[in-house]
Amino acid sequence: MLRAGFDSIIWLVIGLVFIGMAVAALVFAVMAREDAYRAADKQTKKFWLIILGINLALNLLLPMLFLQIAGLIAAIVFMVDVRPAIKQVSGGGGGRRGGSSSDGPYGPYNGGR
Repeated sequence: MLRAGFDSIIWLVIGLVFIGMAVAALVFAVMAREDAYRAADKQTKKFWLIILGINLALNLLLPMLFLQIAGLIAAIVFMVDVRPAIKQVSGGGGGRRGGSSSDGPYGPYNGGR
C-alpha cells in the first residue's frame, strides 16, 4: 500500500515537470519576436507555437507517457537550441546590460575616492 502511494507521487512529480517545461517553452516562444526566428534561421514562430501548444494540450488532456516524452523532447529542443539563437539575434545575449568592467552591484566603483 505504501508503495502504491509512493509511485503515485513520483508520477505526479514527473507529470508536473513535463507540464512545467511545456508551459515555460510556450511562454518563451510567445514572447519572442517573429523576425527573430527568421534571423536566427530557425523554424517560424507559428511552427513552434503549434508544436509547443499541442505539447501542452497533450500533457494536460491526454497524459500518455510516449506523447509526453515526445513533447518534452520538442520543448527541450526549443529551450536549448532555438531560444538561445533567438536571444542572440534579439540582442539579449551576454548577461551584461552595458556599463564598464569596474561597475559593482550598486553602480560604478570609483576606487574609494
